[in-house]
Amino acid sequence: MSHKLVIIPTYNEIENIEKVLRNIFSQSVDFDILVVDDSSPDKTWALVQELQEEFKNRLHLEIRKSKSGLGKAYLHGFRWALERSYDYIFEMDADFSHNPNDLIRLYNTCVKDDFDMSIGSRYIKGVNVVNWPMKRVLLSWLASKYVKIITGLPIEDTTAGFICYHRKVLEDIDLNKIKFVGYAFQIEMKFKAYKKGFKIKEIPVIFTDRTKGKSKMNTGIIKEAVFGVMSLKLKSLLGKI
Repeated sequence: MSHKLVIIPTYNEIENIEKVLRNIFSQSVDFDILVVDDSSPDKTWALVQELQEEFKNRLHLEIRKSKSGLGKAYLHGFRWALERSYDYIFEMDADFSHNPNDLIRLYNTCVKDDFDMSIGSRYIKGVNVVNWPMKRVLLSWLASKYVKIITGLPIEDTTAGFICYHRKVLEDIDLNKIKFVGYAFQIEMKFKAYKKGFKIKEIPVIFTDRTKGKSKMNTGIIKEAVFGVMSLKLKSLLGKI
């Protein structure tokens, strides 16, 4: 058993999942993987079950009853990891927007450079986004600037979802009090880790938009992020974080 676990939430990712799993398992550093699938209608979970025969004890699968948000899928995965002996727990998308080759860089940032949390950042060195329309790039970049202004977070890519946590970060954050489920979930996790004094480092990565499958972005997720940031700041001012 590796002491490193990559959590990949899935919903209708059958076009991407096998390739991304094989890519992670081919890395020079050993990673275990937990796929948290929300009962995908395209049966992503069934393909993962088939691959478990090949990657015994390294590929794990949790199937949730319904689609209830990215944040809840990750929280499910975090709790699963903390019940076991994993020291480093990663968030990663299934659609190759996050390059599996960067997992080792995130890991080394925590292990060799002694950080508690490392973030694959699109904006730490300019704007490193491929295949997004300019409108979406601008929206994402402005969203991160908005979060920084409101919360004071010293992080350039506040909505990033490519992350390595040392287990002590997840143990110290009360996962039962994480409120948000979309992009605001990513902001909330970073904000609470920062407020608890953990050492956080951003490393530059290139984010490439998916070429297969459909994006899960919707207006509800955007609204949650906008108003969720204000809620986080208010709670912080009131000493509730």
